[in-house]
Amino acid sequence: MITINAKNIALTAPDKTPLLSFLRNELGLSGPKLGCGEGECGACMVLVDGRPQTSCNLPLWAVKGHAVTTLEGLGTAEQPHALQLAFIEENAGQCGYCLSGILVSASALLLHTLEPTRAQICQALDKHLCRCGAHERIIRAVQRAAQMGKMAAA
Repeated sequence: MITINAKNIALTAPDKTPLLSFLRNELGLSGPKLGCGEGECGACMVLVDGRPQTSCNLPLWAVKGHAVTTLEGLGTAEQPHALQLAFIEENAGQCGYCLSGILVSASALLLHTLEPTRAQICQALDKHLCRCGAHERIIRAVQRAAQMGKMAAA
């Protein structure tokens, strides 16, 4: 059994199956993407118990009994996560392939650091490869989301 986006899910694939394959092929979740397939690009990033993990090289046996959150678990169209709103407002994505992983890692940062510095944001997103050149907008979006969270908490 595994918890994915706050739902208990029975594992129907072999233990060695990469989590990414299970998420996409068995559950139809398209947020995590296959990029490099070696855990180096960040396109497949998910949260495991609130911590960012690459899912392309993470076997199912390693997440049994843990809580996994994908992009789909962050927010909905009706109630988007502050990061999703901030990324839209900052026009922080171009092709969008890397954004799912970036949003997931940024959400982990904001979960643990309410007012991240620019350096902390850059460090949290360092493992993500983005070739579109939207880095400055992405950083601004994370900063904006942090401010939104700070205002919501006040």
